[in-house]
Amino acid sequence: MNDRAFPPPVIGLLLTGGGARAAYQAGVLQGIAQIARASGATCGQGGPSPFQVLAGTSAGAINAAGLACGADRFDHAVAMLADVWGQFHAEQVYRADSLAVIRTGAPWLTMMSFGWAVARFRRLRPRSLLDNSPLEALLHRLMRFDRLPQLMRDGRLQALAVTASSYTSGQHVTFYESLHELPPWTRSQRVAVRTAIGVRHLLASAAIPFVFPSMPLEMPEGREWFGDGSMRQAAPISPAIHLGADRVLVVGAGRMHEPGGRHVQAQGYPSVAEIAGHALSNIFLDALAVDVERLQRINTTLALLPPEARARTPLRPVEALVIAPSQRLDDLAAAHIDSLPLTIRTLLRSVGVTGHGASGGSALASYLLFEPGYTRALIALGLADTLARRDEVQRFFGWPEPARLNPPQLTAMPSSPASLPCPAAPPPR
Repeated sequence: MNDRAFPPPVIGLLLTGGGARAAYQAGVLQGIAQIARASGATCGQGGPSPFQVLAGTSAGAINAAGLACGADRFDHAVAMLADVWGQFHAEQVYRADSLAVIRTGAPWLTMMSFGWAVARFRRLRPRSLLDNSPLEALLHRLMRFDRLPQLMRDGRLQALAVTASSYTSGQHVTFYESLHELPPWTRSQRVAVRTAIGVRHLLASAAIPFVFPSMPLEMPEGREWFGDGSMRQAAPISPAIHLGADRVLVVGAGRMHEPGGRHVQAQGYPSVAEIAGHALSNIFLDALAVDVERLQRINTTLALLPPEARARTPLRPVEALVIAPSQRLDDLAAAHIDSLPLTIRTLLRSVGVTGHGASGGSALASYLLFEPGYTRALIALGLADTLARRDEVQRFFGWPEPARLNPPQLTAMPSSPASLPCPAAPPPR
């Protein structure tokens, strides 16, 4: 049988949101590159990315865009992401100086506390708790979106998707860039828009509600204001599937593989920080588990159908591998809260963040802890979790069993001559 009748599967990558928690994804990607290198796959040795479809939400959208812009050399792109995350400081993401916090955080807290008394003063109209203009400057320096069209023409990348939530329309919007025309999809409260992805799309997707300012983006009907793409995201895996992925590697930011059992520490009435952390966990973490279960049910149902019935349905089986933290990131964050700038610690204390475990508001802090002690711990955890599941990773990509993996490292992998090619992108369909 001619091998051309069976093109290699299109492999997609979904990177979810979670603010500073997304440093975990850099560790997972390091683990994949290390397994690829040990298996002899070219994507671990200076070759192109094994992912033809990249989809991301919130901070995961930033990671996905970084991989897309470096799709011609996977290990280099992964090393760049790990280096950035490993050296992060809060001042690179949001302004943490006293004047900036007074200009943004203080008015916001004042409106929350005394809004009934000051609402008539129009000058007090804060847009967010923090000013993320440093992140915008960083993204402009790091992201080479001008490379995407050529990478797609060269077959290194099939599509990049970034999701955001429109405050204007209430819809969840997937912005995607692809070389060839792909039919946009419309579902209940979900639409897709083909466009050239840029920094403003990343800022919109990563605009944590209340914390970072919303971002205006152009839509076919006019300008709309967007916030974090994790809000109202009922089907996180959907964009990768719509863009042609047959297999999807999903990298989460918590809960799915955390230690089981109830984790109860708090006593008494919850603080604002505890409530805010719980709300953010609902926004960032809960939808993914539901969508993975839905995908598994669809795959099981399709497997029960006879071939002629399967041929009549538009549904198709999609293999998914989910890698998520094996430890509670809230607890990990609690050990690093003191590394935040004094102004931010003071601001967080005002809403109940004390740093004493989950009951001290560490869940809220875990999304804002852009400090190297915390991010490096997340990278190390992501790397260890991935290497612990190397057999599953090898089967997912179809790589042979490696002879022996080196101990987890946080350094970039060196390049070496290619030997075994990674799955190549098939012709657009």
